[in-house]
Amino acid sequence: MTLKKIIKKITPKFLLQAYHFCWALSGAVVFGFPGYNKNLKIIGVTGTSGKSTTVDFITRILEQAGYKVASVSSIRFKVGEKEWENKYKMTMPGRFVIQKLLSQAKKAGCKYVVLEVTSEGIRQFRHKFINFDTAVFTNLTPEHIESHGGFENYRNEKLKLFRATENIHIINTDDENAKYFLDIPAKKKVVFSLKDAKNIQTQNGISFEFQGQKFQLNLSGEFNIYNALAAICVAKAYGVSLEVCKKALESAKGISGRMEIISESPFKVIVDYAHTPEQLEAVYKTFKDERLICVLGSCGGGRDKWKRPELGKLAGKYCKEIIITNEDPYDENPMEIINQVAETAGKNAKKILDRKEAIGSAIKSAKPGDVVVITGKGSEPWMCLENGKKIPWDDREIVRKEISKLKK
Repeated sequence: MTLKKIIKKITPKFLLQAYHFCWALSGAVVFGFPGYNKNLKIIGVTGTSGKSTTVDFITRILEQAGYKVASVSSIRFKVGEKEWENKYKMTMPGRFVIQKLLSQAKKAGCKYVVLEVTSEGIRQFRHKFINFDTAVFTNLTPEHIESHGGFENYRNEKLKLFRATENIHIINTDDENAKYFLDIPAKKKVVFSLKDAKNIQTQNGISFEFQGQKFQLNLSGEFNIYNALAAICVAKAYGVSLEVCKKALESAKGISGRMEIISESPFKVIVDYAHTPEQLEAVYKTFKDERLICVLGSCGGGRDKWKRPELGKLAGKYCKEIIITNEDPYDENPMEIINQVAETAGKNAKKILDRKEAIGSAIKSAKPGDVVVITGKGSEPWMCLENGKKIPWDDREIVRKEISKLKK
C-alpha cells in the first residue's frame, strides 16, 4: 500500500473533505473565480457511460452554430481552436487544472464550456466554485461502488451536480434512476428517450429521425443515439436548430478510444473504453451477428471487484474467442484479477498476462470477416502499475503495429 493510500485510510473523513474543499477554493482564488464569469455558460455532463462522447457532440454542435467553445473530457482538453490530450488519467482533473482551463476559456472569449463531471470529482469538490448553467444526465449503472460505499451513495454524488445547477436540466428518462434527477427543481427541464428517435437503423453506422430531421452518423452502437439525443437537447435548449445539429453530428468520424475502428482489413479491429458490464454488453451487442474475438481485463486493481465475474460471463456469452489480460492492476496482483475474470468466461478462455502479447494473439488468430474487440483502456495513454508507477501505453498503436506485421 502506498503512503498516499495509508494517509487516506487513517485520516478522518471530515479532514479529507476539508482538505479537498480548501484545494477547490484555492484553485478558484488563484485563477480569479473564472467559474463565476457571467460571459461563460458552463455545461456539466454526468452519468456512468457516454459522458466523453456527449461532451464531444455538444462541443461540435455549438462550434457548428458559430460559438467559441472550451471542453474538458477524459480524452482531451479544448479551448477554442487549441486542443490537447488529457494525460492525467482522470476523467475530471484536479481543482487547479479545471480552474486554469476555465480561466483560459474566459481569456479566449469562449461562450460555452462543456465539462465531464464525475462522482469522484464531486466527492472531492472539483465541481465547486463553478456556476453550472446546464446539467446533463446520461445514465446510471453500478460503478465505483466500493469507493463510494454503495450504489445509493454513488447516485447521490451525481445528484449534487443537478442540485448545484438551477437553470437547465437535461435528463435521459429511459434510465430507471431518472426520477431522482427529475425531482430536483430547475427553471427548465428537457427530457429525452430512445422513443423520441424514429426509424432507427444500426447497419453501416447509425441513423434515426428526431422531430422530423433525419440523422446519419458515422458511428456504431445504439448507445450513441442516446449520446446524440442528449447533445441535441442541449443545443435546442440554447436555440440551436436541428439542421445545425445534423451537420455537426454527421461530420463526426468517431471519438478516440470509443468504438474506434483501428482496422477494416483483413478483419475489423475495434478499441473501446468499456469497463463496466453494461458498457461491455452494449459493445458486444453491436457486433452480435459477427464472429467476435475479444481481449479484456478488469480496469482498476483494488476496486469494483464485484464486476470481474460479470465481465467474464459477458465475454463467454458473446465472444467465440476470449483472451483475458492485464489492465491497470495498480497494487493488486494482476494474475489474480485475470483469474477472477476467467472463472466465468468459459473453459476456452485464454489468460495472457502481457497485454501487448494478448492483443497480438487476438490479431494473429483472426480471419477475414471476424471482429476483434479490445476493451477497457480505449485511448488511455498509461498503464498503471504498483507503487504509483505508470508506463506509456496505447492499445491502438499496438494494434496498428500488429496489423502492419500481417501485411508484410
